Amino acid sequence: MTIYFLRHAAAGKKTLNSRKDEKRPLDDEGILQTRYIGRMLAQLDVRIDHIISSPLKRATQTASMAANELAFETPIKVEDALRPEAKFEEFQAMLARYKKSEAIIVVGHNPSFAEFLSRSISESTGAAQIEFKKGAVAKVEMNGRTGTLHWLVTPRIARELQTDLKRSSRPKTSRK
Repeated sequence: MTIYFLRHAAAGKKTLNSRKDEKRPLDDEGILQTRYIGRMLAQLDVRIDHIISSPLKRATQTASMAANELAFETPIKVEDALRPEAKFEEFQAMLARYKKSEAIIVVGHNPSFAEFLSRSISESTGAAQIEFKKGAVAKVEMNGRTGTLHWLVTPRIARELQTDLKRSSRPKTSRK
């Protein structure tokens, strides 16, 4: 199974009230970040069976915007195993429910998400150290309980790639 780990995009400052923080939406930067990543995934012709999101608003917004860019029309699934405080064992149990899928996108939060990604690609005795920025996406090919990281792209890199593609696709004009 291929898992695309998508960390929710920028959503402003965390609030101390946990109930209010769960409803914190993406900010303008987060909306742009998600569009860049979603467009990049669409340009790569990513095909998925499910998009699964944390129930927190900033994650469901990220999932919804990515789905829109991918023209993915199946309802987004919401799982508590992707909440910020979730444990790796909960994440593994969630993945087991989707084991028949060829490819999924999971949308979540740090600190749990960086741990899930690093533990998914490292031997059971340790964890890889990965800096997983807001709005970034990583492609992992799972083989049993261990996966291989194929790539990790930040929104900044996705923006640069799209800018480069636009420049290279413009018709060249000649001067006389």
